[in-house]
Amino acid sequence: MSGHSKWSTIKRKKGAADAKRGKVFSKLIKEITVAARAGGGDPEGNPRLRAAVLSAKAENMPKDNIERAIKKGTGDLEGAAYEEVIYEGYGPGGVAILAQVLTDNKNRTVADIRHIFTKNGGSMGETGCVSWLFEKKGYFVIDKKQIDEEALMEWALEAGVEDIREQEKEWEVITLPENIEPVRAALEEKKWNPLVSELTMLPKNTINLEGKNAEQMIRMMEALEDNDDIQNVYANFDISEKVMEAME
Repeated sequence: MSGHSKWSTIKRKKGAADAKRGKVFSKLIKEITVAARAGGGDPEGNPRLRAAVLSAKAENMPKDNIERAIKKGTGDLEGAAYEEVIYEGYGPGGVAILAQVLTDNKNRTVADIRHIFTKNGGSMGETGCVSWLFEKKGYFVIDKKQIDEEALMEWALEAGVEDIREQEKEWEVITLPENIEPVRAALEEKKWNPLVSELTMLPKNTINLEGKNAEQMIRMMEALEDNDDIQNVYANFDISEKVMEAME
């Protein structure tokens, strides 16, 4: 499994999203605010805002919270001024890492991130050092129990899906960034509920990790995700199911 799908699977197994719902809400509110500031407060005319609102609804965020975040972005309510930054670097075993950040204090954030990298056997790099190893894609994960392969393939041809990858218990559906909304709508029409539905950065290649490097990588991802200023973390590591089971 690639770093992205592997980490998504680990988080679902550990229930990390449920255990840290307050932190999830905080990050979604930031994204809604920045999206509204950048492209206006109407989700229908602002794809980034629409995606953020859909993600918030998927996490059962109250409607009032969503509306307040939009108003902060449009200036109707007072709110913090967040800056968008991408930090790049290397993790254990030379794994490439991208961290997407929304912060109101760059000095604090970069110090925190550098500490996490150093503590977990990694190092921060210059802008552009690893970003070329990733591609922006629409990404969906569907439980195999919902659908058989033939039906999925037939649907994919009509829905404009770019690629389908088979995992042990799930299907990964990959789309071009501009097709994420049509594909999401096509899934809703079929009443297939994806476990993951997001715009993401997928690695072009992966680095296999075992032993200490694998353990450090998981700790590093957890620490980065736990940082309040980091919205998303992407990495190109691969850890086999056998190694994962041994770690657990």
